[in-house]
Amino acid sequence: MTSTLTGKNALPVSAGDVAQHPRPRRRRGRGRHLAPYLFVLPALLLFAAFKLYPIGWSFVLSLHRTIDGVETFIGADNYLRLLDDPLFWTALKNTAVILAVQVPVMLALATGLAVSLNSTLLRGRTVFRLGFFMPMVTGLVAYGIIFSVLLNKDYGLVNWLFGLAGVDAVPWLTDPLWAKISLGLALTWHYTGYNAVILLARLQTIPGELFDAAAVDGAGAWKSFVHVTLPGLRPAILLTTVLSTIGTLQIFDEPYVLTGGGPDNATLTIGVYVYQNAFKFFDFGYASAVAYALAVLIGILGVIQFRVLGDKS
Repeated sequence: MTSTLTGKNALPVSAGDVAQHPRPRRRRGRGRHLAPYLFVLPALLLFAAFKLYPIGWSFVLSLHRTIDGVETFIGADNYLRLLDDPLFWTALKNTAVILAVQVPVMLALATGLAVSLNSTLLRGRTVFRLGFFMPMVTGLVAYGIIFSVLLNKDYGLVNWLFGLAGVDAVPWLTDPLWAKISLGLALTWHYTGYNAVILLARLQTIPGELFDAAAVDGAGAWKSFVHVTLPGLRPAILLTTVLSTIGTLQIFDEPYVLTGGGPDNATLTIGVYVYQNAFKFFDFGYASAVAYALAVLIGILGVIQFRVLGDKS
């Protein structure tokens, strides 16, 4: 028999009693497993409240229409309405033109810029990298206002400089064709440096031995670019292409600030059209249907781009 003293009048406790009543173990494993989820929980709640819920409610709205002030379920009528809506097809065509013309030009400029910024012949490369990335820091509305002032037909700086050179004023924002060109110039100025930095980061991971081997084999600068640089940049090109495609299909701030979708709907994009239906005509159901049609289009183009530009293996 053993005795355990916990005070002056402690009673003896046998070893058998201790064996029959073992000390309870603390369950630390479960707490350790739950801890990461508890840390992530606030972010998940915010994501659910401000992302998942609006997305889900938007789909519900796309199945309804306000009739006499009452939300009425109409099924897929809003989606069928898209097929006969000329403004929707105009907005889709304008967005497709920007995507097909501006995005390839911008990515080509970004690729050339990344190669130039990576060259050892360029002095002060850090300063140039920062300078070309700075437009991305500028707010969308802010730089849209800046371009609207610069490209104003009557008192804009660009036409004033053209006047000094004896060139007639260009209707940058009042002519349908020039309005598209103005929008493309603004987008190119804002996003080229951003994409160049992404491409530059990938370019710096390409082993220098590959370029040395190409030089030994007699490859010039162009062949090294085609056979070494471009294959090495493939993942970054895929990333910038997908991001640029998504951003262009969702474009809203620039055409809204520069031209308001005009003139004559020449710069009306899907994003502007969604805004007009929702907050100008208060047709939230149809605006939600247009937004979901855009989401499906983005998904289809994303899959195609991954199939074409992705790793074949």
